[in-house]
Amino acid sequence: MRTLNELNASGQRVLVRVDFNVPLKDGAVQDETRIAAAVPTLKHLLEQGATLVLFSHLGRPKGFDPAQSLAPVAPVLEKHLGRPVTFIGGTPELTPASEATLERVEAAPPGSVILLDNVRFEAGEEKNDPQLAQKYARLGQVFVLDAFGSAHRAHASVTGVARILPSYAGFLMEKEVESLGRVLHNPEKPYWVVLGGAKVSDKIGVIENLLPRVTGMIIGGAMAFTFIKAQGGQVGKSLVEDDRLELARDLMRRAGEMGVRLLLPVDVVAAQKIEAGTPTRIMPANAIEEGWMGLDIGPESAKAFAEALQGAKTVLWNGPMGVFEMDDFAQGTLAVGEAIARLEGAFTVIGGGDSVAAANKLGMADKFSHVSTGGGASLELLELGTLPGIEALNS
Repeated sequence: MRTLNELNASGQRVLVRVDFNVPLKDGAVQDETRIAAAVPTLKHLLEQGATLVLFSHLGRPKGFDPAQSLAPVAPVLEKHLGRPVTFIGGTPELTPASEATLERVEAAPPGSVILLDNVRFEAGEEKNDPQLAQKYARLGQVFVLDAFGSAHRAHASVTGVARILPSYAGFLMEKEVESLGRVLHNPEKPYWVVLGGAKVSDKIGVIENLLPRVTGMIIGGAMAFTFIKAQGGQVGKSLVEDDRLELARDLMRRAGEMGVRLLLPVDVVAAQKIEAGTPTRIMPANAIEEGWMGLDIGPESAKAFAEALQGAKTVLWNGPMGVFEMDDFAQGTLAVGEAIARLEGAFTVIGGGDSVAAANKLGMADKFSHVSTGGGASLELLELGTLPGIEALNS
């Protein structure tokens, strides 16, 4: 990809696709992580003497919706940049590609930082409408893609405009691709992958692509019960994908043929319902009683997983070990996260989503080599080796 090292932005109006898809509550930003992640790229461009025009999606609005406007992001971005941010939006007339927005952008003084409203207010955004991409392209002379979390979407603000303007990867995009590329293409061994989450079907492509490359694979979360049932285990009313049992058997067979260690939970924290404060019991993972379901890995599993990871030189972690959002079922995820964070001399990557939340809850996010900002994008890159956004920057 072309990177910022190849761009002299002095005197240029730079259109930057950022990922400001942040959680809002009562009109206030609840988590500033994605805003902070964009700051190095933005400061670099400003220091070169650029004028910045920033745009992003937020949520899934169906047309203009003031509740999903990016207006609350502007003051937070001001704080992070330490300079004024002009917000253009908040009305149906001031959507990112409107003539009124273009007029205001063109009238802004050099060195301005302009934040446009939600690109998903535009009907053609998710359809990658070429006419919409042309309208976006009028807003800048150069395009920078720094929204890794959206780089798996072939949308007008991601790939459409990248094929019109001279285009470059921002620092965040570059770091994401380099770090995930390292666990894909030249990982130092022993190399362990830790996968969790609800469904095997969400991770099939990742498992199949990484299986020939790894030393071992740890599977936790609800997806483990499909593998345990495929082995003949009793899993009570735990979540299982019955249509994936044969696939699970095939993956275990292939792992054995490749000499890859595939570890499943040996015990679980079980409950009769997913509810805070509900009674829990530790049960064998393959002998869960009827009416009970596994909602976290148990202490023996956490210990076994931590021991297996000792000495690893590369670790990729994607997905929680249980119903992490409830404290009653978070201990397994936290224990595995801590074991990875404490590895000496290892290259450790968190692949987005709840794993990042777990690292933040531990207060150990800074102990990992790389924390990805894109859950879906990181999974797709690990499965396919590229993304539409990367391809557009290479075109």
